[in-house]
Amino acid sequence: MKNYILILVCALSMSLITSCGSNNSHDGHNHNSHEGHDHGDHEGHNHEDKEHNHEDHEGHDHGESEEEHEEEVHLSQLQFNSLGFEVNSLSKRNMSSYISVNGHLEVSPQYEASVTAVLGSNVVGINVIEGDQVSKGQVLAYVSHPNLIKLQTDYVSLWNDFNYLETEYNRQKELYDEKITSGKVFQKISAEYNSTKGNVGGLEAQLKLMGINLDQLKKSVINERVPIIAPIAGFIKGVEIKIGQYVEPQTELFEIVNLDHIHSDFMVFEKDMHKVKKGQKVIFSTESIKGKELEGIVFSIGKSFEENPKAVHIHAEIENKEGLLIPGMYVSGKLIVNDEFSLSIPSGGVVRENDKYFIFIAEQSGSEWEFKPIEVAVGLEDNGWTELKLLKELDENQMFALNNAYYLMAEMKKGEAEHSH
Repeated sequence: MKNYILILVCALSMSLITSCGSNNSHDGHNHNSHEGHDHGDHEGHNHEDKEHNHEDHEGHDHGESEEEHEEEVHLSQLQFNSLGFEVNSLSKRNMSSYISVNGHLEVSPQYEASVTAVLGSNVVGINVIEGDQVSKGQVLAYVSHPNLIKLQTDYVSLWNDFNYLETEYNRQKELYDEKITSGKVFQKISAEYNSTKGNVGGLEAQLKLMGINLDQLKKSVINERVPIIAPIAGFIKGVEIKIGQYVEPQTELFEIVNLDHIHSDFMVFEKDMHKVKKGQKVIFSTESIKGKELEGIVFSIGKSFEENPKAVHIHAEIENKEGLLIPGMYVSGKLIVNDEFSLSIPSGGVVRENDKYFIFIAEQSGSEWEFKPIEVAVGLEDNGWTELKLLKELDENQMFALNNAYYLMAEMKKGEAEHSH
């Protein structure tokens, strides 16, 4: 019985050991197989997918960036106005060789007048002030003096004597021609007649200079006030008198200048004289007209040198008179030696980037402005303008930014940096 129980216990123990080994072996196989398969497949698959997705993503974004990015700058109308942009088509400008000149505005002597009184008198009325425009023959002032009244009364008396002598002369001439009177009587009346006629003519000349109406005087109408009249048309440059002042015949009462004939008087140094000739163009400016250039044509060249500096005067008629031009104003400019015109742009419309130069095409679309750079070559620079040499043909009506080129280039480079980042 004891042996039977012992055999049974041993059999059960062996059965349990076999079962446990079988289970452990199964679990190990499953674990290794599962972990190996899952880990390898999962990590390999995911890694490849990640690389694939990463490449697709980068390729896609890069393509879009290249497609969207262009060399241009966009501004709203508000930005355009705030920055003070100026746009226009390109123009041609004289960029040729020239001589720098300076001088003053002046008027030829025949277009200036100094007004004086014919006789010493007192000023009793002034009709104009400095700056007034007057016409030839206009009354500028009135003067009065006993001598002026006496001059008129003398003329009236002499005029009446002359009328009597003229009648007597004609009567005596008829008698002399008919041999009725002697030659001595005729010679006497002839001498008196001619003498009086000369005196009348002299007084008439003086009275005409004074602006007195002779027809009224012949009717014995005496003027207490004598007018001072303008000898030329122009502007009153100066008033040198006041009411009640006694003026001598040589005293200057008014100065008149005719600005219609104002011209520029430039000085050219001796070393440049061989380049100057009549008909050349002068481009110049004056402080009285800001930002405006005037043009003149040389019509006279001086024949003597000024000693200090060693220079000669040249005179140029102003072609496009504008604004207030007054004799004595300082002017400076350039005398064009070779008259050639080149395509140009204000210097603010061109920008240098590395070794290249650019200007910007300007196009408006609704309320937005678009600026695109184009490369150009540049030439001479003169008085704020730059000569352009286009590297490709452009529409002559194409609009360009005339200023702020540096700002546009900075904005374009900033946009490029943002896209590359």
